[in-house]
Amino acid sequence: MSDPTHILRIDASARHTGSVSRNLVDAVLDRLASKNNVHIQRRDVANGLPLIDEEWVGANFTPVEARTQNQRNALALSDTLVRELQDADVIVFGLPIYNFSVPASLKAWIDLVARAGVTFKYTNNGPEGLLENKQAIVVLVSGGTISGSEIDFATPYIRHVLGFMGIFDVKIITADALGISADEKISQAKVTISKL
Repeated sequence: MSDPTHILRIDASARHTGSVSRNLVDAVLDRLASKNNVHIQRRDVANGLPLIDEEWVGANFTPVEARTQNQRNALALSDTLVRELQDADVIVFGLPIYNFSVPASLKAWIDLVARAGVTFKYTNNGPEGLLENKQAIVVLVSGGTISGSEIDFATPYIRHVLGFMGIFDVKIITADALGISADEKISQAKVTISKL
């Protein structure tokens, strides 16, 4: 049997029961599992993650070999989240739009994994992502914001952040403006998922 495809599932919806993004991510994973041998790592950020603070920043910019135990402790969760991302072949995001952008919990995850010298590096030509040969599938869900519209700050942001870390193969599956036509949009998203 071939080596499994490592999938990192990241959920950010505050809702569990009745969450459209979670249900559509389930469908994505079912589709991927039907075509591949998969190993799924789950990371639910909905309950929040610690925000980076002065101690974290100081630890992050201290060379690895010079870090104190307290600094290593400060970076422990970040190190775990980075390893999950590095180990993944495919990252599947359940991304609801909250107030035109990503949920605060997902922004906290981004702050913990976007680390100079670890997931990106600075070069004379600007930042260069260090995460290569990965694919991201973003299930984007909104109540009223139309994906790609002038008030959608989530889609360009998640594309930019992933590209910043070296992930350029990004597929967006939308179920947007559910407050207007939920059944139709969810059905369209499921058709897109069926073609993965």
